[in-house]
Amino acid sequence: MRRRPWPPRASKPRRERQRSSLAGTAWTDLLDPQEEELRRHLPDDVRADALKELLRPADPDGENLRPSIKSHGGYVLGLLVVAVAVPEEDRVFYQEVDFVVTRDRIVTVRKTPPGEQPFDPARVREVCDLKHDDLGPGTIAYYLVDEVAERYLDLLDDIDDEIDELEEQTDTWPAEKIRRRISGLRHDLLHIRKTLAPTRDAVREIVDGRVDVEGRTPFSREAFPREVERLFAASYDKLLRATESIEYARDLIAAVRDYQQARVSIDQNEVMKKLTAIASIILVPTLIVGNYGQNFDHMPELHWRLGYAFSWALIVISTIVQVVYFRRNKWI
Repeated sequence: MRRRPWPPRASKPRRERQRSSLAGTAWTDLLDPQEEELRRHLPDDVRADALKELLRPADPDGENLRPSIKSHGGYVLGLLVVAVAVPEEDRVFYQEVDFVVTRDRIVTVRKTPPGEQPFDPARVREVCDLKHDDLGPGTIAYYLVDEVAERYLDLLDDIDDEIDELEEQTDTWPAEKIRRRISGLRHDLLHIRKTLAPTRDAVREIVDGRVDVEGRTPFSREAFPREVERLFAASYDKLLRATESIEYARDLIAAVRDYQQARVSIDQNEVMKKLTAIASIILVPTLIVGNYGQNFDHMPELHWRLGYAFSWALIVISTIVQVVYFRRNKWI
């Protein structure tokens, strides 16, 4: 699979990266935290169901999580799924990235499936470091969501490259290999659409102003002010473009599948032509031999001195005529 490599994994030990605090901002980043550590950084009024979601084990298939961004009173809980490509193994796994946003802080929770490389928000940190002078929790949440949207776009670009390769090799690869590749691509696209659509809908709720910290007073600020909502609109556009890319990729795969099936039918027709030609070539000599193999006393050619040579000449001439005819028509 021709996929662009992701940024290399940092060389620091895993435990050293479980907490990160961005200078000048209110961002706490936790990697696979335990309940005690998670409670220490979450708001005091966090609900039991929200805590349960944040502590749920990582799911490499991403089947048991529906991405969402919802208001929970004094905080906003976001559950995201990131599609991570592994080019060396030609596969994709899914990693959960959650966040809790209040008016003055954001806590992100990254869950890594066993044996997988963790999602590294290095580009998010880099952007936040450049803009740390006036950076609120909602803005950090935007950069995180935007990174997730970029990952989906990158992954779909890679899938488009793979579809292009499949189209180029349809006439040379074995039919079984093409069938397996088409099946794998369709499965990937269905899975991506299953996680991408609710992510897009969740971001749309922020853009529409339906998600924010509740209990706001005239002296308190919003977690997602209007300028941040406009930023989320850009991420929404990227997710919408990714959704359109999925539909386009599915159409391309359908076209490759139809072409491959047509190619199989054409190959089968060519085989049937050859079999028909061979059967016809064998049929005439068989008819001649069967005719002279009849056990009758009064057959004109039985006592003819040149009868044997005549029968062989008839067989050879009829065979040559058929071979020439079928070769001219490119049946053999």
